[in-house]
Amino acid sequence: MSQSSSYNSRRRRASERYRGPAEPPAEGSAGQDVEPDQREVARAIVLRQLTASAKSRKQLEDKLADRDVPEEVAQEVLDRFEEVNLVDDRSFAAMFVRSRAETRKLSRNALRRELQQRGITGELAEEALEQRTDEDETEDAHELVRKKMPKSIDFSDRKEVDKVTRRLVSMLGRKGYPPGLAFGVVKEELSAFGTENDFSEPDPWPSV
Repeated sequence: MSQSSSYNSRRRRASERYRGPAEPPAEGSAGQDVEPDQREVARAIVLRQLTASAKSRKQLEDKLADRDVPEEVAQEVLDRFEEVNLVDDRSFAAMFVRSRAETRKLSRNALRRELQQRGITGELAEEALEQRTDEDETEDAHELVRKKMPKSIDFSDRKEVDKVTRRLVSMLGRKGYPPGLAFGVVKEELSAFGTENDFSEPDPWPSV
């Protein structure tokens, strides 16, 4: 489905949900009398959204579609917001990566997926993700594991150690960290936490 078709499909669903079937325009009304009102409505929606929090262009397009704003009006209004730098996907992506990495300790893989959901892909996404290094991810993974480490572990109980390992590795997996890195970090933190130094890979390997 093309972008235009997708946008119009969202408009139709929004119209049925919020207003019921569309009514025909009043007889004798001119297109030029309606369009300025639509643009003002679109501007107001975008300003409210940006006042609440920074948004990507796609997020704003989705909101305008949900409010049944015609696509050509939405594009015109968003183009103008871009011209005055109130909508800037490059700045948004850079800010988003910094914020999510700091607050949720997400890996670059997870951040890339979240950017894609907000319409940020390709060069813009990769440029924003360059802020994060391998060292950053490893440090964050260690911090996450230390926060989730149980207060006590019976290292003489192999099943308990494996259970803790699986839980911690799975937690890192949900944050987007690859299994190899996740297991390595968990192994190091468990070694530092207890007296057991021989941590073999659990069998079966946890699903992450």
